Amino acid sequence: MIHPKNRKKKGQDAPEHPLRKAEYRFIDELRSVPVFMSIEENKSYLEELFKDCSDFVIREFRIEQSLPAILFFVDGMTKTELVNETMKSLMILEGGEELIDNISDMTLPVSQIQKADNYADMLLSVLGGDTGLIVEHNNKALLLGMRGAEKRSINEPDTESVVRGPREGFVENIRTNTSMIRRKLKTPHLKMKPMILGRESNTNVVVTYLDDLADPSVVHEVVKRLEKINIDAVLESGYIEELIQDSTYSPFPQLQYTERPDVVAAALLQGRVGIMVDGTPFTLVVPFVFAEIMQASEDYYERYQIATLIRWLRYTFMVLSLLTPALYVAITTYHQDLLPTSLLLSVAAAREAIPFPAVVEALIMEVTFEALREAGIRLPKAIGSAVSILGALVVGQSAVQAGIVSAPMVIVVSLTGIASFTIPRFNGAIAIRMLRFPILIAASLFGMYGILIMIMLIMGHLANLRSFGIPYLSPIGPLSSGDLKDILFRSPWWAMEQRPSFMPLQDSKRIDDSLPQEITEQSGQRGKTIDHTIEEGKEPVE
Repeated sequence: MIHPKNRKKKGQDAPEHPLRKAEYRFIDELRSVPVFMSIEENKSYLEELFKDCSDFVIREFRIEQSLPAILFFVDGMTKTELVNETMKSLMILEGGEELIDNISDMTLPVSQIQKADNYADMLLSVLGGDTGLIVEHNNKALLLGMRGAEKRSINEPDTESVVRGPREGFVENIRTNTSMIRRKLKTPHLKMKPMILGRESNTNVVVTYLDDLADPSVVHEVVKRLEKINIDAVLESGYIEELIQDSTYSPFPQLQYTERPDVVAAALLQGRVGIMVDGTPFTLVVPFVFAEIMQASEDYYERYQIATLIRWLRYTFMVLSLLTPALYVAITTYHQDLLPTSLLLSVAAAREAIPFPAVVEALIMEVTFEALREAGIRLPKAIGSAVSILGALVVGQSAVQAGIVSAPMVIVVSLTGIASFTIPRFNGAIAIRMLRFPILIAASLFGMYGILIMIMLIMGHLANLRSFGIPYLSPIGPLSSGDLKDILFRSPWWAMEQRPSFMPLQDSKRIDDSLPQEITEQSGQRGKTIDHTIEEGKEPVE
């Protein structure tokens, strides 16, 4: 980077200022370029930097008709009416103030003001939506918080809809998202550590956690991995997810992503760390374990009995989603004696005219079903669901009538597809869908032995997997009996008085169970231990 030279002296023909060539690659390299004392130098350098940028506005004016100054901002990312009011207040400034510190303290009607003495910090703020102000004879720029870019309104998230629970979801604006978390956790212990990632995109990232709960070593590890990211752009949180996860080649997700503020708040209350990325509604949460794939936020808003039954249903259908096609192929190919005679005859009659072996038949239907599912997602919402449903019905019925696949195989694939939709976490459901195919092939080669071998390999992989140092199968492996209250079962809230012990925490106490004990001891409001006799002259208590 070429450093700036001294200002030109009058009467001398100095060479062209080297900085006007704007010889830099990334904005961070401009940290060595100071804000010039001369307005003309700053204006010329900004014009050179933003050459052919029609959305960059530089407004030159005078303070009290004598002191030159410039305002510069990105059109469409700033509230123009606030810029006009600021310029008006500066134009009628009385007292001949020249120092930038005095102007910021006594003149500007702006709540958020920062100062920058180099072009890197100044441009990062301006390109994020702030307005820059430079005054003659000052080597600092004021950065005025007047952001006003268009943004999507807060709506219910499409990927995590619930029957009971909050109806708000994150949006693409990171400040809106941080405020939604702050409204749920009104405590100074909620920390929001800012970072900037991406050499070209300079994306704002916020690491959020509760400093009285989260383990400092986990927070330090998250920040350290983020600081080591060296990439040209971060356009979505998925970039970060792949770069900081423990095992790159594992099909299982090691970071949770969510659109719901209540999910992030609940995770922070368990000592986890959130990673919020500007430009996307999906927030990352670490660490993440396998049991959370089968948990939904609604489990904690409904009564524990129905939440427990639904969890059993999810685990049952997760197993069906993973193994049903493989079991069908293994049984019809190698283990026909496991079927009752009447069912075996029915399946054999259905497959009598099918020209393909069972594994090819299963692969044809599975690939077709995945293609229909993908087509339903990519098509416009108005016709996507209708096309996918009609496509499945027409293709399935036509394939059976043409003798390409059997009717039992259509039933098996349909049941498998329905089962995969019951998994709450989409990234977890994708892992199950991917593993279905190698298990299917193993079943076609070795029958039930192939299925058992693949299950053992998957379990061994899960046992070795870590998410920021936390075993992926926690709290089952290693076993933590106290944490089993929230795995297959969802215990009542008063019974989950401790936070998960497999997480490194500063405070494990979650709830005081004295109230439920008191209610139990009194057998409710009208229990046997309460004296219901009415003294003379007193009315009964309503």
